[in-house]
Amino acid sequence: MKPARPGHAPAQGEDDASLFRREMRDVSPARPSNRVSHRASPPPPVPVQRLEDERAVIEELSRLACGAEDVEIEEDHAYLRPGLPRDVLRKLRRMHWVVQDELDLHGMTGDEAAAATARFLAESARHGLRCLRIVHGKGRGSVNREPVLKGRIRKLLARKSEVLAFSEPPAAHGGSGAVVVLLDSKVRP
Repeated sequence: MKPARPGHAPAQGEDDASLFRREMRDVSPARPSNRVSHRASPPPPVPVQRLEDERAVIEELSRLACGAEDVEIEEDHAYLRPGLPRDVLRKLRRMHWVVQDELDLHGMTGDEAAAATARFLAESARHGLRCLRIVHGKGRGSVNREPVLKGRIRKLLARKSEVLAFSEPPAAHGGSGAVVVLLDSKVRP
């Protein structure tokens, strides 16, 4: 133990706090320096909406995989919701509506493309978009040079409640490697 400095002997009955203040009376606080405060970073935000969308996609894919009812798609790879006038399909083929957003599925597997398409449709409907283009490709890069995504995506589209119609666009807009989709403006998931 260090001997007490001369003239600084603790007084009898003096508590620790007053002793500390007496000893520190001539001390001035250090000036702030270039110190970095190391605080723990906050946890990343939880993407609740994205998790909900992915859950909905998984449910939809499960329903499709379990052999839900087959949907009739016309010979020319077009679909029109029952009860709508054929004029809607004719206008869609002629690009009457402006394409408001596009999804490119090149390089995706069938499952990835189906999930991306379901998310794209839900998000587009939520934002009130009406006409979309989905580029699935012509299948030239696939194993048998056959389109893998074309039929799968079109069957998925025909089962979606927000889809009124879809059709193969003119060659200038993707031709057989794409599909233009008309969404129901009233459906907002």
